[in-house]
Amino acid sequence: MYGKAIRLKRVFPGEEHRLFSVPLDHSVSMGPIDGLEDAPALVKDLQDAGLDMIIVTKGAVGPLVPILRPSTLLGIHVSASTSLAPNSNVKVLVGTAEEAVALGADLLSIQVNFGVPEEGEMLRSLGIAADQCRSIGLPLMCMTYVKKPGGGTPDEIRHACRASADTGADIVKTGYPGSLEEYRRLVRTTPVPLLLGGGARLDQDTEVLRLVRETVEARAAGICIGRNLFQRRPMGPLAREVASLLHGGS
Repeated sequence: MYGKAIRLKRVFPGEEHRLFSVPLDHSVSMGPIDGLEDAPALVKDLQDAGLDMIIVTKGAVGPLVPILRPSTLLGIHVSASTSLAPNSNVKVLVGTAEEAVALGADLLSIQVNFGVPEEGEMLRSLGIAADQCRSIGLPLMCMTYVKKPGGGTPDEIRHACRASADTGADIVKTGYPGSLEEYRRLVRTTPVPLLLGGGARLDQDTEVLRLVRETVEARAAGICIGRNLFQRRPMGPLAREVASLLHGGS
């Protein structure tokens, strides 16, 4: 009964501390892309920079156990598809909340792609995962994307995020809705904590930092950004700036 509330307080400990999370699940959908060659070394560098949480697939936990710090939160992502499939937008469940807890998870993560013919199947998976998480007190995050040209209109993104929350997600991650005004509106209309995803790699560090500043200004709950951090060379300086902004710095 109280487990989920206690875990969510660990994820979001206070108003001035926004979550700095990094997803490292890309190797299932995209293969061994640049930046993920040595996950333990990458996670060590992110922890040094001020990371709060990593999100990985269940098979990727083992190599990280020796270097994970007690303060580092762990999310387990259990939606999968690959770019080898005819339709990589169709995500299926490949794990359960119970498995995630056994691996040490602080939350379960799944993905729903809206606007594709198989949307209903993924919403069913969201409902299943929500029931599993509720029964054992584990928070559930939904990576929520509108798979239309340009990533969907602001109205479509708001609809998808609200649908994810109302179907059982405790946290919603989504893409940038196009402007700070729309970002604020998205936060207001999503009744659970909202995290900003980074999407494809941006050219300049300043673009990433702008999104992080807008996350603070829009009063979102934090970020869940992968390629725009782990594909940087060097990554450390940018990651430290991101951590400072999210954790109450100027």
